Amino acid sequence: MKLVYTDVLVIGGGLAGLRTAIGVKRRGLDTVVLSLVPAKRSHSAAAQGGMQASLANSAMGRGDNEDVHFEDTVKGSDWGCDQQVARMFVHTAPKAVRELAGWGVPWNRVRSGDREAVVNAEKITITESPEAHGLITARDFGGTKKWRTCYTSDGTGHAMLFTLGDQSIAHGIPVMERKEALALIHEGGRCYGAVVRDLVTGELTSFVAKATVIATGGYGRIYKVSTNGIICEGTGMGIALETGIAELGNMEAVQFHPTAIVPAGILTTEGCRGDGGVLRDVDGHRFMPDYEPEKKELASRDVVSRRMTEHMRKGKGVKSPYGDHLWLDISLLGREHVEKNLREVKDICHYFLGIDPAVDWIPVRPTQHYSMGGIRTRHTGESTALKGLFACGESACWDLHGFNRLGGNSVAETIVAGMIVSEFIADFCQSGESEISIPTALVREFHAREQARLDEILTSKGKERASDIRRRMEEIMINKVGIFRTGTELDEAVDELQDLLVRSRSLGLESRVRGANPELVGAYRLQKMLKVALCVAVGARQRTESRGAHSREDHPQRDDANWLKRTLTTWKDEGDTLPAVDYEPIDVASMELPPGFRGYGQADHRNHPDTEARLSEVTAIREQLSGADRFAIQNRLMPFDHQLPERYREKNECLEEPVEKTR
Repeated sequence: MKLVYTDVLVIGGGLAGLRTAIGVKRRGLDTVVLSLVPAKRSHSAAAQGGMQASLANSAMGRGDNEDVHFEDTVKGSDWGCDQQVARMFVHTAPKAVRELAGWGVPWNRVRSGDREAVVNAEKITITESPEAHGLITARDFGGTKKWRTCYTSDGTGHAMLFTLGDQSIAHGIPVMERKEALALIHEGGRCYGAVVRDLVTGELTSFVAKATVIATGGYGRIYKVSTNGIICEGTGMGIALETGIAELGNMEAVQFHPTAIVPAGILTTEGCRGDGGVLRDVDGHRFMPDYEPEKKELASRDVVSRRMTEHMRKGKGVKSPYGDHLWLDISLLGREHVEKNLREVKDICHYFLGIDPAVDWIPVRPTQHYSMGGIRTRHTGESTALKGLFACGESACWDLHGFNRLGGNSVAETIVAGMIVSEFIADFCQSGESEISIPTALVREFHAREQARLDEILTSKGKERASDIRRRMEEIMINKVGIFRTGTELDEAVDELQDLLVRSRSLGLESRVRGANPELVGAYRLQKMLKVALCVAVGARQRTESRGAHSREDHPQRDDANWLKRTLTTWKDEGDTLPAVDYEPIDVASMELPPGFRGYGQADHRNHPDTEARLSEVTAIREQLSGADRFAIQNRLMPFDHQLPERYREKNECLEEPVEKTR
């Protein structure tokens, strides 16, 4: 048995994983990063549009601050988020953007003077102030009151990932590529590391660590069509689920992005619409103002995706061999803008569609894009149920996004969570409670179990093919657990997925190679993916309301009275075919922003019994502190500073709110 000891094991080499590794390394801890692919090829590189942070440098961002960003985030979540975490996030995001600038991310900058922009399909002139010249600028994004999405043209994720990759090298952090965690090592409610397979040689290695971090991204590839990279299969959540202890939160909360190209399903950034692009139907009509007259194309993503689907259902879609679609028109932005600020979109359209988006309309339709659900953690990033296991980024549910996330908040979350969670991990590792006292025999037991499972798959004479089962799972998820959901279809989905899980226990392989063997990899990942899919489908079936991206056509009302709570799923026994489901109430009485009307369509929600009382309390506090600064009011409503690592507690500075220097 090959055995490696380290202080911190980070599973996942994207933005969240690398920033976490850098944070713990800076605290003097040894850390190892495992990645399925070369780290700079992680799916984080696909993020195009930008990263939200309330810098308020650009003219269209003036008046923005953490309070406005917080309100946008809470409303975007449809009041499903943890408001303490949302506060921690919006407070740290400006620090994260500036840190990345110092490390070399080439953020687009403000240029003083007049410039042309397209807003609501009309050209306007924006005048930037001389004092903002050279500062980090921002673009508009969906669901926001201010322009706050910092960007590097439309290659933001790429620039950020390469910068963090270089920083990990500078800090001497080993990133081990082509490594896959098969199982977590745990005993007595404590995680001690993972059993890891080399995807090239097939060799197993057991990593023992004081803290184990899962930062493996989302589970988009359980769907037939997704903007996610092919490595985003939810297996990080799967190995947590298979401990029988760790909880997954809000797995039914799945976001569909409005503008993926047809038929490939590749993302065209929200920056297209943020920069002034519009959506058109088969008649060339711009239809979003008919549904959402205020925000139009820049309503929250879940809203735009539903409106597009509704419009196609009315017969207004463009017919194609790949199904109906609509048009994204960015030609009105002009060639210079497209080739400078949307050049990645231009390349995607050229290579995958054979069109020029500076002239031609882009065929798009809503496609699975993001997973709000993940490993349920505290604000520290530590699992609520399995000590020593941490998670951050899209694989975690700490719960920043609730039931819908805003564009630009996920890229920001990868960095902010890495900054914050790494401090808590370091605190944990430098305390007495992180001591490892397990016998080598326990590690050997987990190592042997995983080797036996691989051997069983390789020698099985089963008749089932993993590719057939996976293909059917993807079809079930896209057709029955998609943008719109019904009880009948969800019942069918759960039943069929259970049957597929049973069938997946009788797999047979054509290739018996123990080393690099894609068929073997697909086989041993399959059960994890099916379990994750069942968590999504069961959670969706039981949640008889509509909230954020979870839209039940048979229960269209948001029901705070009965459903203002998080779904928690666990997989108690290996032989089970359904997850165990529990719920975690969301405390209205402690909210800074009590539940209300989100601002889209008609106000149609059922109030929580505590909402009216909390609204009265919030109003009274604001009246009592009339004349006080916004920090004092916020602190009285919902203190959060004490939950932040000390190094990130300082106030943020902007042009409109200079911070008095104390030293």
